Amino acid sequence: MNEIERQSEERSWETAKTLAEALPYIQVYDRETVVIKYGGHAMGESAVAKQFAADVVLLKLMGVNPVVVHGGGPQISAMLDKAGVRSSFVDGLRVTDPATMEVAEMVLSGAVNKEIAHWITMAGKEADVRGVGLSGKDAGLLTVEKTRRTKRDPDSMIEHEVDLGFVGEPTKVDPKLIAGLIALLAAAVLAQFGVDTHAPRGADREVHRTTDCRADAPTAVLLSETAQDC
Repeated sequence: MNEIERQSEERSWETAKTLAEALPYIQVYDRETVVIKYGGHAMGESAVAKQFAADVVLLKLMGVNPVVVHGGGPQISAMLDKAGVRSSFVDGLRVTDPATMEVAEMVLSGAVNKEIAHWITMAGKEADVRGVGLSGKDAGLLTVEKTRRTKRDPDSMIEHEVDLGFVGEPTKVDPKLIAGLIALLAAAVLAQFGVDTHAPRGADREVHRTTDCRADAPTAVLLSETAQDC
């Protein structure tokens, strides 16, 4: 047995071991929609991305309906540096002005989102499982409202509101598009942008990004809850 065959056999045993350990959970979540948060520096490593895509396909083939919700903070920061756009943060949250918003949407909805969808499609090629990249603003999928934050002045101890710009918190998910993709043996890959329906019609502030970590939890809950109703 040569080295390549040995490595292939080892991976097969590792996969079998993982499936055996995961079987009880797979049975619990059979035909359920499971939201997977994918982000951080691991997104920049192609080997990790390929393995992640293979795991998503495996879940789909095992009867679970994965929906990938991704971030991309390091990628946004790298592109902002290239574009000469300075970032500012308040309590760990990126302040998203118009210039930052333009870059963030280009990076997340464009490069990052489509790359993840591509890896899933390639991993699921033989099983006809496909990754489909979406933004939360596509077809009104994700509704948000502007994030409100306050910060206490250390000298006066008076709290004042901090404007984070185009940053929103998810309030509603329209599950029809996700349900349609699930029926087509596809895995949805969602870039976290949404539409603020309370903003003035036609205003630039209608679109907000929801990529901060604290927004991921409500997005996941809304997606998993509403997708079951279709």
